[in-house]
Amino acid sequence: MTINAHHQVLIVGGGTAGVSVAARLLRAGIRDVGLIDSAATHYYQPLWTLVGGGRAPAEASARPQGWVMPKGVSWIRERSEAIAPEERTVSTDGGRTIGYDRLVVCPGIQLDWNKVPGMTEAVAAPHTSSNYRYDLAPKTWELIRSMRSGTAVFTMPTGPIKCGGAPQKIAYLAADYWREQGVLKDIRVVLVLPAPGMFGVPVFSEELERVVARYGIEVRKNSELIEVDPEGRRATVVDHSSDTKDSIRFDMMHLVPPQSAPDWLKETPLAGPADPAGYVEIDKHTMRHVRYPDVFALGDAGSSPNSKTGAAIRKQAPVVARNIAASLRGAVSLPASYDGYSSCPIVTSRQKMLLAEFDYTMQPRRTFPVIDTTHERRDMWYLKRYGLPFLYWNLLLRGRA
Repeated sequence: MTINAHHQVLIVGGGTAGVSVAARLLRAGIRDVGLIDSAATHYYQPLWTLVGGGRAPAEASARPQGWVMPKGVSWIRERSEAIAPEERTVSTDGGRTIGYDRLVVCPGIQLDWNKVPGMTEAVAAPHTSSNYRYDLAPKTWELIRSMRSGTAVFTMPTGPIKCGGAPQKIAYLAADYWREQGVLKDIRVVLVLPAPGMFGVPVFSEELERVVARYGIEVRKNSELIEVDPEGRRATVVDHSSDTKDSIRFDMMHLVPPQSAPDWLKETPLAGPADPAGYVEIDKHTMRHVRYPDVFALGDAGSSPNSKTGAAIRKQAPVVARNIAASLRGAVSLPASYDGYSSCPIVTSRQKMLLAEFDYTMQPRRTFPVIDTTHERRDMWYLKRYGLPFLYWNLLLRGRA
């Protein structure tokens, strides 16, 4: 086997996790950092909900990948195809084999549109959209803006997904717009959720119960979409609590696909042997692989049981960077620990937001002690629309937040 290049630290993936870890490693004095990513554009995906809700332009979520790449990183503009942890190498679609001393795996998450019959065809149909794709988020807003009566269905799949609050957020933005237009009374809004409650943390769940009651949203709990007929505009939903199925005819639908680790990553030894979703099997505190001590992972492709959000990455990145630096110095035990912190900024109207913050204990954990973020707030809306994007582009990706 020919090794075409070698880096002290090699990063797979140039999204939020990869870029922020690379920046932190450089700031820690580690100079030989390689990053594999073929993307030409970097997206701030949390903004896509607001794009779909008519509250932000799609272009505001995009920057050239070269603009966010930390200076000093060796950017390998190819796509990762395989990892051989025993040989400490990564193979790319360009036919290259790259060696490493330490590996950071963060290629993001895969949208499995094909897992639900009819879903792939549905998102291309006139009455269906999804904010989980940059090109479709503006379409969501067009559907919401043009609707004046009928049935609108918003779905959420079973299993971990990136930005777990997004399936609900767009339903609230749509309902609030229809309320402003005076047509909400003529629209049946159906929200399909796989869990028994609105949210995993009771205090936030209670607040969201009040939100759906205000809009008159019909919530199907313990339920999920199992089939779509795009031509007949019918959604088949199963209620797992009663093991019954219902066919709902819709006039518009917002879809969220099931998600998993990228297929190529599932095929590597890094995936958990008992995990069909194929996430990289790591210690949930140190972010180090449980079987390969030279490998770390963070972000959406890691197995740590936190919500898959950019806020989680903001807390994971310094842990990974610090632990890699310590391991390169020969430390026996790793100094940094991740406590599972994540936050979900849930937009509940076109002017208000609920900031759900929590950790592995699934208890509320406030960043702003003097502000009660367990309830909808107008100031939190400005944080979502302007504060968090500024933090992302100017601080998080530069390893400063």
